[in-house]
Amino acid sequence: MAVIMIKQGVKNVDDRTFRNAMGKFATGVTVITSSLNGQVRGMTANAFMSVSLNPKLVLISVGEKAKMNSVIQQTGKFAVNILSDQQQALSMLFAGQLKEERNVEFAWMDGHPILPDSLANILCDVDISYIAGDHTLYVGKVTDIYMKEGDPLLFFAGKYCTVAGLANGG
Repeated sequence: MAVIMIKQGVKNVDDRTFRNAMGKFATGVTVITSSLNGQVRGMTANAFMSVSLNPKLVLISVGEKAKMNSVIQQTGKFAVNILSDQQQALSMLFAGQLKEERNVEFAWMDGHPILPDSLANILCDVDISYIAGDHTLYVGKVTDIYMKEGDPLLFFAGKYCTVAGLANGG
């Protein structure tokens, strides 16, 4: 067995170091959608994961100050829209990176607003929520799923990328 010496880590982890380390984990990109009193809200998120097959559960993480947090708390419902590699502009819009006004067309599925060209739309009822630091973790019980073919939009090291781009070295 080989013994490998690891260089000393960072003991006092600042926000930038933490963000840079988390950026080493490549993720897909989602937009979380919900609606309250007829007003649709959307929020870009890559903090999403499956939790359980039986029952079918997923988890999202929403910042305590995000408008989406209040909407989900009040409605108990959300949809996870897994974005295709053709939807980077939507991700940027819902992340607040695009400042111009855009008219986003939503479709409706079982009372949930969804982004119709996404690779998957996962409809959820909140099963339980946890406050964790400056975020709320929502475990959602999956009530329906719609899927289509395509390649996902990815996020790695603070940049958007695609499967094709990674396969070609970029």
